Amino acid sequence: MEAAELRARVAATPWYHSIDLGQGVVTPGMTRSSIPSAALPDFRGLSVLDIGAWDGYYSFLAERGGAARVVALDHYVWKLDFAARQEYWDRCAREGVLPDPGREAEFLDRSGLPGRRGFDLAREALGSRVEPVVGDFMSMDLESLGRFDVVLFLGVLYHLTEPFTALRRLRAVTRGLAVIETHAIQVSGHRGEPLLRFLADDELNRDHTNWAELSEPALRAMCRAAGFRSVETLVGPPRPALPVRALRRVRDVAGAGTERARTRRWRIVVHAHAD
Repeated sequence: MEAAELRARVAATPWYHSIDLGQGVVTPGMTRSSIPSAALPDFRGLSVLDIGAWDGYYSFLAERGGAARVVALDHYVWKLDFAARQEYWDRCAREGVLPDPGREAEFLDRSGLPGRRGFDLAREALGSRVEPVVGDFMSMDLESLGRFDVVLFLGVLYHLTEPFTALRRLRAVTRGLAVIETHAIQVSGHRGEPLLRFLADDELNRDHTNWAELSEPALRAMCRAAGFRSVETLVGPPRPALPVRALRRVRDVAGAGTERARTRRWRIVVHAHAD
């Protein structure tokens, strides 16, 4: 593909990931990578599954890193009509009600994959052999998907209403290592406790598909309970000196006094080992 044609096609395509396609063309996505390179494994010679691939940044990264096989799995953003969903969310806000998660299927295109245009273009431009698979990880047949040496589960867990079930399914497709990246919290006075903060509204990034934030102990414990043999934290809690991202007022049981609980939010990365 000539550079001029590639630039024109990139300009006509919506992007989430910023991907270098060569010939001086970089897609204008909102994000390149939220994970330090040191937190990613050596992909050489391994089979890799990228769950929630979207435009495929990490799929192509794994392939470029020498992976023997890479499967990019997604369905939601590949099928989603973003405008229709936003219109529904706005209507709910006007009516003072929360969006019904059971209606999410209404905003998925039944005839095509409008949200996969970026992935398909990047794959073509890069001459990639990454295998796209359309499927809902939480309901698809995992036997047909198979097992992989490395499974990337990046920016997915907090979007799921059943995080523990998701981790159990993750274990089922992981032969070696699962790399999990998700939103995490640390609450002062409760740093060693396995906490889960339920998100009923759009308080996290104004996104109604964000459902849960875990503390580091909670994520590690859930991984172990899901069947992973060991868990190590690659990107952990922020240092105490970092600015407080949020403050919540918590009343005591008697209701007679108040205290402030500092809640820090960050994105955690853990390696969950299957063996």
